[in-house]
Amino acid sequence: MELSESKNAKIRVCVGLSGGVDSSVAALLLKQQGYDVFAMFMQNWHEADATLHGDCEWEEDRFVAEMVARKIGIPFYFVDLSKEYRQKVVDYMFDEYSRGRTPNPDVLCNREIKFDAFLRVASKMGADYVATGHYCRKEVLPDGTCRIFEGADPNKDQSYFLCQLSQEQLSRALFPIGELPKREVRRIAHEADLPSAEKKDSQGICFVGKVDLPTFLKQKLTSVEGDIVEVFDAWYADDPLYRFQQDTLRSLLKDGASLEQTVRYAPEEKILTSDGAPLGECPYREEALASLDTSILEHLCAPLSYDIRFETEVYRSGKKHIKKIRYKSNPYGVIAGRHEGAQFYTVGQRKGLGVGGHAEPVFVIATDTAKNIVYVGEGHHHKGLSRFCLAIAPDEIHWFRDSLRMAPGEQRRYRVRIRYRQPLQSATLLMRENALYILFDSPQRGITPGQFAVWYSGDEMLGSGVIL
Repeated sequence: MELSESKNAKIRVCVGLSGGVDSSVAALLLKQQGYDVFAMFMQNWHEADATLHGDCEWEEDRFVAEMVARKIGIPFYFVDLSKEYRQKVVDYMFDEYSRGRTPNPDVLCNREIKFDAFLRVASKMGADYVATGHYCRKEVLPDGTCRIFEGADPNKDQSYFLCQLSQEQLSRALFPIGELPKREVRRIAHEADLPSAEKKDSQGICFVGKVDLPTFLKQKLTSVEGDIVEVFDAWYADDPLYRFQQDTLRSLLKDGASLEQTVRYAPEEKILTSDGAPLGECPYREEALASLDTSILEHLCAPLSYDIRFETEVYRSGKKHIKKIRYKSNPYGVIAGRHEGAQFYTVGQRKGLGVGGHAEPVFVIATDTAKNIVYVGEGHHHKGLSRFCLAIAPDEIHWFRDSLRMAPGEQRRYRVRIRYRQPLQSATLLMRENALYILFDSPQRGITPGQFAVWYSGDEMLGSGVIL
């Protein structure tokens, strides 16, 4: 129910004004609705060494944000949260990458900075709420419980980045543009002649900017050369774990259902087309899923371990028959190149490999930081890119509403995404004592340890967790 302007005037709101068009319009709408609004700009990063343009992007953002606040007619403040950001976000990133995992700094930034450190500062300044320019929607139930939904614009929905917020944080949050499409936000900004109306959307790491990731990570992680190993299709036919996973999944299918091995890909659209449709009927026999032993689920979720040995042989070369050493031909793979450190690569990565001579693109399918090896495969349909199942540790499972928590032995059907802007994928969640298992109806590209899996019922975001 819409509050009257007179009642809104008693509610003090701090807008996290970033200098972008989204937060600018959020501030403008709140001001027009009669709230007592003030803006605060966060500086969370000082160093520009790793950014691609090498300048202090935050200085320009602050200048634009201050002009926007002046144009709207609201007070403007500045807060330096760089110490908290380094401790809670950047150090976490370094630690995760060092272990061969891929964190999501934007999710951590929202949980630890925008709706924690920033919220505490805003509260000291009298704010009842903190507002941001996120494209998502919030609803408060009669008992005070908050629900969070996808943004109305399917092309700009940012609920994924808020997947770790607590009820307490949600209760203090406002998302003024969640009901609007991006084009409408731009139109409002133009009509109000806001200085940020034409500003491009930010890219890269939250508050750091667009970076060369290896250069950024080399601030703390040592660069050590290692092999890039290309895995051939023949390896999968002989790998016991891969065969077990495929055979088990087929045994669980309902009569008439089929199993795809890899993600469907539409090259003309450059998008992954796997699922994305409304939640449909489960292709697996539900009673068979309920009876699955934990050890079987663990094997279904286990990433493949590529242990391809390369033997050398001596051969003679040239007119003088000089002895040289080369690797023997191996049906399972080939050493395709060199890298500067396995911790600098992530599953699904295409750029920065330097592996040429292929008809199709080459992607990272796995990394082994202990042995410092990066494994790659050729083509969007390479088997190593696709997996069906993932697991989340019990202490990493986050539910927005306690009343919806799953009990051990329970299973439910939800739609799930494992990365921002991925179309929602139909899946079955199976709760066990040792983990929450998510089994997808169709194969998923690049299930990556350290990233967040987020599940939805309709357009409501229900929970999330870090992928093991």
